[in-house]
Amino acid sequence: MRSEVPDALTAKIRIVAIHEHELFRAGLCSLLSKQQNFEIIGSAATCPDAVPYIQREQPDIVLLSVDPKGAGIEFLPELLAISGSTKVLVLCDTADQELLRKAVRLGAAGVLLKHNPAAMLVKAIECVNAGEAWLDRTTTASLLRELSRKNNPAKQDPEQVKIASLTEREREVIKLVGKGLKNRQIAEKLFISDITVHHHLTSIYSKLEVADRLELLIYSYRHGLAEIPF
Repeated sequence: MRSEVPDALTAKIRIVAIHEHELFRAGLCSLLSKQQNFEIIGSAATCPDAVPYIQREQPDIVLLSVDPKGAGIEFLPELLAISGSTKVLVLCDTADQELLRKAVRLGAAGVLLKHNPAAMLVKAIECVNAGEAWLDRTTTASLLRELSRKNNPAKQDPEQVKIASLTEREREVIKLVGKGLKNRQIAEKLFISDITVHHHLTSIYSKLEVADRLELLIYSYRHGLAEIPF
């Protein structure tokens, strides 16, 4: 039985892998099980097969493999709905930018192309588990270009590009910071750990190029990311 308050330094990342080919699943599970901080708690050929298991076990990470045509990606919202704490990392065969953007729009916490080395998969899982988004440089650049064009088709606003890089969770954290909440209070509001809040803030500082909480407050009020408390 899992501890309700696991030690963030020792708790293993619990993973479920979804891939239609048994040989690939077996190889993936074998590879990841060699990592001391990973625990492979199950695998399935399809999302419908995996749904009852994910609902019962509430894994930390689901590795969802999609084919070049995107089959399986439509199940992303359902997977996220049945387990509020589970994050989905999508594994793709193709670098089709529209497919990768769709995965992000449907709630994927990260997207990784299957041709990447095993070490990058390990790093992606760890980053996504810590609350970070994982996208390769090409996909990130494509998303930022798309979002910045929508915000200002005539001229790219550097600040809007920064803001567009924020995840939905990071925006939630910023709003709560704007209300004056401390890390522990934010963690309680969002049902995440203090460490995850810290990781979110580190990512936010980097993306917005602010040095600390005070600069973040000023930035968020100036750009409408948080409401000025009265």
